[in-house]
Amino acid sequence: MMPAAKKWRRVCDLFGALLRRRSFLGLLTEAYGKISARFSMRKLSVLLMMLMLACLPLIAGEDEEREDKRLEHSGKILNEILNEPEHGMPQFILDRSYCVIMLPGVKKANGFIFTGGFGGTFGRGAMTCRTGEKFDGPWGAPTMVALEGVSWGLAVGGASTDILVLVMNDRGASSILTSKVKLGGDVTATAGPVGRDAAAESDATLHSELLTFARAKGLFAGAQLSGSTLRADGSANEKIYGKKVDAKEVVLHGSDAPPAAAKLLLDTLNQRSPKRHDAPSQPENNSAPKAPDSSTPNSPAGQEPKPTGKS
Repeated sequence: MMPAAKKWRRVCDLFGALLRRRSFLGLLTEAYGKISARFSMRKLSVLLMMLMLACLPLIAGEDEEREDKRLEHSGKILNEILNEPEHGMPQFILDRSYCVIMLPGVKKANGFIFTGGFGGTFGRGAMTCRTGEKFDGPWGAPTMVALEGVSWGLAVGGASTDILVLVMNDRGASSILTSKVKLGGDVTATAGPVGRDAAAESDATLHSELLTFARAKGLFAGAQLSGSTLRADGSANEKIYGKKVDAKEVVLHGSDAPPAAAKLLLDTLNQRSPKRHDAPSQPENNSAPKAPDSSTPNSPAGQEPKPTGKS
């Protein structure tokens, strides 16, 4: 490849990255418009249109591979979190979940240039649910999802954070798969319990439709995502399934087989939580009263049972 071609490819790569972060590009253009004359803004619009037409074939050619890698990466990060000895999330919470959403490497940006003075988030990942009408079967084909928002808070810090969301009922699952939902508004979302206090908090938190966790800098804790939005990513689904699909039909009704890139994600969940439980597992209580022995007579000692009929 000639040096000039390499330079052009780098320009297209940068432009493609900006296009995938539409909010960033829009805010950057808006900021430029405030300090530029109207004629200069028109020239910028023409330049952006020319770049789009020239780079679109290169950008589109990489999209399918990129989404496959994102799906594979979601499985890798989930496997890491669930197999960490000290991840702190109680097993019974995972066993009660209907669906799991894994969003690796969610970004948080602050500053005037990038977000107009507000904190912002963007993340992409995958969502899978248990199969069956009662969500009691093995984990099924995933949908790609997108997290977007203007403000958020985490119990752990970091510019790049892995977000894990457990969907705790069928309404929460259906809402996310049907339309864009606002966390804390359209669906209830609570920072998930971890550590020693998890059992005490479980009664309150398990009434939430979503439980959210985060891992950053090696720490795993509850995450507060209220105000952010979550939706199925239709364009990403089209790339991993090779056609336009309905996220709800894929995830809840099994209309399409899982893609190969979802293998680690599904294998991890089917191994760690193969069956959903309606109630948390309770420790065995040795002091609980035993069931009466069927061989023990019900009548008082020394007395024969009275006949029920005449001889």
